[in-house]
Amino acid sequence: MNRTSITLRLVAALALLLLLLPLGAHAADAGAHAQNAQNVQGRELLSQLIAIDTTSEHGSTTPAAEMLARRFVAAGFAPADVQVVGDDPKRRNLVVRLRGRGERKPILLLAHLDVVEALRTDWHVDPFKLTEQGGYFYGRGTMDIKGAGAGLVIALLRLHREGFTPKGDYILALTAGEEDGVANGVQWLLAHRPKLIDAAYSINVDGGGPEIRRGKPAVLSIETAEKVYLSYTLTVRNPGGHSSLPTPDNAIYQLARGLDRLSSLKFPLRANATTRGYYAQLATLYSGTAAADMRAVAHDPSDPAALARLAASSPYNNALLRTTCVPTLLAGGDAENALPQMARATINCRLLPDEDPDHVDAMLKQALADPAIAIARVAPAQPSPPSPVDPVLFAQIAAVASSLWGPIPLSPYMSAGASDSIFLRAAGMPSYVFNGIAYDVDDDRSHGQDERILVSSYYQSLEFNYRLLKDL
Repeated sequence: MNRTSITLRLVAALALLLLLLPLGAHAADAGAHAQNAQNVQGRELLSQLIAIDTTSEHGSTTPAAEMLARRFVAAGFAPADVQVVGDDPKRRNLVVRLRGRGERKPILLLAHLDVVEALRTDWHVDPFKLTEQGGYFYGRGTMDIKGAGAGLVIALLRLHREGFTPKGDYILALTAGEEDGVANGVQWLLAHRPKLIDAAYSINVDGGGPEIRRGKPAVLSIETAEKVYLSYTLTVRNPGGHSSLPTPDNAIYQLARGLDRLSSLKFPLRANATTRGYYAQLATLYSGTAAADMRAVAHDPSDPAALARLAASSPYNNALLRTTCVPTLLAGGDAENALPQMARATINCRLLPDEDPDHVDAMLKQALADPAIAIARVAPAQPSPPSPVDPVLFAQIAAVASSLWGPIPLSPYMSAGASDSIFLRAAGMPSYVFNGIAYDVDDDRSHGQDERILVSSYYQSLEFNYRLLKDL
């Protein structure tokens, strides 16, 4: 090869390189622009959702469902694929379908629109106004779960806008009645419109996700099982009388004494297959006594002393390792100047999946130690069989998570709370509960005062959703 030929080839290669560099830079700029637009849209939508009162006490999910439906139709979704459904006019549900190529069964994407009550007098900010402060978004529903629900909406809108066609349909269900169980949207859809949400499995964003430990996301937990929800009423009745003539058998005193005895009740500590796997994974992130205790709990059988130390280390660990029962409501008396004829407390229990409800009945009765305190279940326990780990799905989640947070382990876990996944699992649909909003496990303010999420975590979750839904 002569010198002229070599020179010409070098010039051609250099020209090609110079040509490609702007294209690469342009692609990076386009990606950054799309992500920035996604964040702007995501903040706007979250602000709108927080501002809509969807509490059961004095709000409604219907305005939120209708607002979102208008967004999807305006974005070009076929009206037939955007449905606001439900029998209760104040508790309507939204179901949206992004149609795919039919190469796999549909995947159900699930979130609930309703939130628990929040009183302005209890908060430092307005609970029904999105407030950005100190790197956090504050507002009722930011964490449970309007933040994660908004993320699903933004992802589907972006995919549709870009003309992306997934391998199979995505079905988005944003439902009512998760928090109080009244006119529950998932139950209604399963009973009245099962074909509308028929899917291979569901991704429920009501929990899980990247857990921040020591200041950074350390493990991405995916709920495959959850504790069983079971509430009781404890009631004392009495003939009552005039308050000027007190008697020793006051119904309120009698109930209070029983509740005081109940406060000492502790159910046995034990691990199951899911929590053993969870703590085995967590042990790799810790050192010293904490890591040793996690490994000892992950062993089958678990070490009793390690179980006790781990449960005592935090309410979170305690809830994962035993059945719990706690008073949540209290009522009594009819008038200021009358002896109470009735006193009643509601006890909310969260049972380990294999706990026998009859055994819980017996332990409550034994702890109260008063046959005059009537014990009744509010509703039957709803069993929730665990969902099997799907290795293909978990690998896809891990790949997307590592692109955002670096190598991060995934771990199945059992939720101490309850979600609508119990109804899907009972109907035979596997359900995996997680979202992309990284959170500090020791700063979970769901249902509490000044509920919040990290601003950076919310924006990262939008990109997590987008990348994952492009991959499934």
